[in-house]
Amino acid sequence: MIRLVLLALLLATQTNAQERRPSHCIALASDVPGGTYIHKAGFSDPLPDYTVRLRYIAHASFLVQAGDLAAVTDFTGFIGNVDFIPDVVTMNHAHETHWTASPDPIIPHVLPGWGPYGEGVEHHLDLGAMVVRNVSTDIRSYNGGVEPSGNSIFVFEAEGLCIAHLGHLHHEPSDDQYAALGRMDVVMAPVDGGFTMDIESMMRVLRRVKASVVIPMHWFGDVTLGRFLAGMENDFAISIPGTSEIELSLRSLPERPTIVVLRPAYLRDGE
Repeated sequence: MIRLVLLALLLATQTNAQERRPSHCIALASDVPGGTYIHKAGFSDPLPDYTVRLRYIAHASFLVQAGDLAAVTDFTGFIGNVDFIPDVVTMNHAHETHWTASPDPIIPHVLPGWGPYGEGVEHHLDLGAMVVRNVSTDIRSYNGGVEPSGNSIFVFEAEGLCIAHLGHLHHEPSDDQYAALGRMDVVMAPVDGGFTMDIESMMRVLRRVKASVVIPMHWFGDVTLGRFLAGMENDFAISIPGTSEIELSLRSLPERPTIVVLRPAYLRDGE
């Protein structure tokens, strides 16, 4: 019976192959045995094979590195006093702390998470060692209304991992949006409790996603962060390594879903 179900899924996948772009995150997923995190000292160190480095820069900005490629999320134009040009930057425009109108023109790929008002935008950037794609969501507008498709959840597919950055998420995703996101191994989630979503709603999202690793972002002080951690401690292990970055691979994903608290730190020369 199981073989017949798998065969049917395979045939359906082949039938729709021309309608879908390749993604190892939107597919059948198998369990991966857990392990330990690898911590490194600096973003300029070479990466081991099959490994992704995540560095919490500030607010909602992260450096995502895989192989020789680097991406920065919610790029504001400043990532530190360092001569470093990422290959990709993503942006959202809920607030000015999530985007810049003047990204450096030598950045090869600049991906805004919004399009013409209400229309959203679609990105699917395949760089070989990294795929960057997005799923549009709504945001609250300044007049109290809703801007349809004004935010994007960006997904980075690299080294077999599916890494999602929720951006300035203002609502729980729909079933269709969850399906479009696919498997999420690592999620960077805003936990401010008000500027994006209330804590209870964000916790529901993360419990549904069931990512192996959740990295809190967009928190304003230890009180806000502590409230989120207290609400999740029955469902997730809590790790506070005291660093700004971690390295992860499929082999190192924990067996129990884990919240990893990174401390933001701008990039610096010599790291």
